[in-house]
Amino acid sequence: MRIAVGLEYCGAGFCGWQSQPQGCGVQDALEAAVAAIAGDRTVVTAAGRTDTGVHAAFQVAHFDVSVERPLSAWVRGVNSHLPAGVAVLWAREVGEDFHARFAATQRGYRYVLLNHPVRPALNHGLVGWHHRPLDADAMNRAALHLIGRHDFSAFRAAECQAKSPVKELRRAHVERRGDYLLCDFQADGFLHHMVRNLMGSLIQVGAGVRPPEWMAELRASRDRTRAAPTFDAAGLYLTHIRYPAHFALPEGSDRWPFAT
Repeated sequence: MRIAVGLEYCGAGFCGWQSQPQGCGVQDALEAAVAAIAGDRTVVTAAGRTDTGVHAAFQVAHFDVSVERPLSAWVRGVNSHLPAGVAVLWAREVGEDFHARFAATQRGYRYVLLNHPVRPALNHGLVGWHHRPLDADAMNRAALHLIGRHDFSAFRAAECQAKSPVKELRRAHVERRGDYLLCDFQADGFLHHMVRNLMGSLIQVGAGVRPPEWMAELRASRDRTRAAPTFDAAGLYLTHIRYPAHFALPEGSDRWPFAT
């Protein structure tokens, strides 16, 4: 039996999604909790491997079990064995043709950036921060140069294991809400550190250091050394995952403060 689950987590207390020898990954915590309910060790596969410090307002994972349990056991039961920074939101029984990672057709991230002279305290570890004023309109003009199917090598981490740097970026939008900038990215897939690298360069544009057209130059160069440094992980959230309609799974969650 294959079970799909939706979950949320705060990345501040974990070394990313992926299981680590020291057991500090979100995957480690979830596999231990699922095993407690299933009565056997179970491997959990996620839609996306978030990095250290990156959060998930909405992550999807699947696992195979041989025992019969009510779906509520994979939510409330598993949650009773999870640390406070992780929670399962829902569980569905799915067919064996479902794969949390490979069946996904679109993923979305939101970067939450505090644009204020004073660093965050209440939201420390939960938002990014830039102290100088940023022009959201200029950042949006720059983001338009990223839309479409392109080689994103200029925004790819050196350790990226993706087979191809070509991705289709379907949305790149910056919205100001008071002192916060909400920066949304949706694509058929993302390269390692891609969103954080995009953010670093977009902030250069917003700060007036570079013109919006610079983003097109960076993209065309395919040269990571020409782009801005990788930006802080703290404000990055995995926000939605889309699957073919026949799986009938939710695409996101409205539980977090920056959902709309």
